[in-house]
Amino acid sequence: MKAFHSLLAVLLLSYVGCKNTTETREREAEESTPFEPEWINKVGAEQNEFKEAVFYVNDYAAVADGSALTTPAIQKAIDAAAANGGGTVTFKPGTYLTGSIFIKENVHFTIPNGVELLGSEDIEDYPEIDTRIAGIEMKWPAALINVLDQKNVTIDGDGLVDGQGKVFWDYYWNLRKEYEPKGLRWIVDYDAKRPRTILIQNAENVVLEDLNIQRAGFWTVQVLFSNHITVDGLTIRNNIGGHGPSTDGIDIDSSKYILVQNCDIDCNDDNFCLKAGRDWDGLRVDRPTEYVVIRDCIALAGSGLTTIGSETSGDIRHVLVTNIQGKGTKTGLKIKSATNRGGTVEDIHMQNIKMDSVGTFIEVSMNWNPAYSYSKLPEGYAYDSIPKRWKTLLKEVTPAEKGIPTFKDISLYNIDVKGANRAIYVNGMETSTVRNIKLEDVQIGAAKAGQITFSQDWTLKNVSLNIADGSTLTIENAPGVEFPNTLYITNDED
Repeated sequence: MKAFHSLLAVLLLSYVGCKNTTETREREAEESTPFEPEWINKVGAEQNEFKEAVFYVNDYAAVADGSALTTPAIQKAIDAAAANGGGTVTFKPGTYLTGSIFIKENVHFTIPNGVELLGSEDIEDYPEIDTRIAGIEMKWPAALINVLDQKNVTIDGDGLVDGQGKVFWDYYWNLRKEYEPKGLRWIVDYDAKRPRTILIQNAENVVLEDLNIQRAGFWTVQVLFSNHITVDGLTIRNNIGGHGPSTDGIDIDSSKYILVQNCDIDCNDDNFCLKAGRDWDGLRVDRPTEYVVIRDCIALAGSGLTTIGSETSGDIRHVLVTNIQGKGTKTGLKIKSATNRGGTVEDIHMQNIKMDSVGTFIEVSMNWNPAYSYSKLPEGYAYDSIPKRWKTLLKEVTPAEKGIPTFKDISLYNIDVKGANRAIYVNGMETSTVRNIKLEDVQIGAAKAGQITFSQDWTLKNVSLNIADGSTLTIENAPGVEFPNTLYITNDED
């Protein structure tokens, strides 16, 4: 028989000077209002209009049974549409095997129902381009579908885009087994070159809409150095036929005025991720991710319902995440960086969030994954003979203080979490505390409470923690972080 009892933990100190004045009431009313920034109406692409001309890839000798690579035919149709000043490029029903294709300005590229676009399993079919991967500018294979230095593009359709990524997953795991014993965990992700599924780079006014994507070889969608982009109605399934490493769902990377909505993601890494460069190279480029709205989405398996970092060097700010559901996702909000990244994460708002069977509601780390985050050349390697990308990662940030990240001004409103393993796990640094965190109308059910260290100035209103093991939050080196009116609830058996 289960007995339900509650302990109201009114922890010592009340907030000094918090009197029921008119000023206090006005401030509380303002804080209880959901975040609706003025810039929210500026995110996303404009509605694209295209010429009526239609270009079927089949008219350019495309092979529609998947038996042979048909990249040139698809590209010819795209190029013909661009030469016409725009139009729609499409497919007759069938299966089309292709390597990298490059969408041009004023082109509507549509993959209709009854069409399967299969990514080649040969990395040679993805020519290397100048791009950025995991925070470092370098040569890397182009994606399956690319929008590079273009504007006014729409990619949509109810057909299937299958990256056929398992061959690239296996390559990564094998290379990692080879590299780790040599002390090269920090570089394996950059040497295991794998194709992304969709890359939008240095582009403007681009729409991705109603696409069905599966088995990405690496990241599924990367929006890089771009502005006014809409990603709407994507269904991503990257855990079909295996465990795809680093198969992020949607990565927003040093871009601005981005709208992501109505997406359904099941992947093996970050579901929705914001990035802005890493280490010395990211600080050199110094381009922020800002003015981002993520709304009305669902995340299943994956590392983070919303992840910020670990590439934080160029700053990440002005972000609204609203009406999102997580089911089985490892983390609700994850903010991660390292002591050589630098950058500021600020003005982050999550509201109207529901999570079930997640790992941790909020997890913050400034020293994330040291084996990956910090580079050291092992003995036996000559610096002059290693690849350029190795040298980029090995370059130290000076002065060292420039590499310390800053996390501040984060609000979480109307959050409902059930079945979590841990409620809160926030760890700042003595030299850089996590500060100004607001929680309002937050209810968390978890196996254990967790901890908060090196943080300051938290504001709480109507917060309850239903903790199965009866633990309370461990709070250390955290001035101004108190849970004085938090309801701790435990469920025990007699």
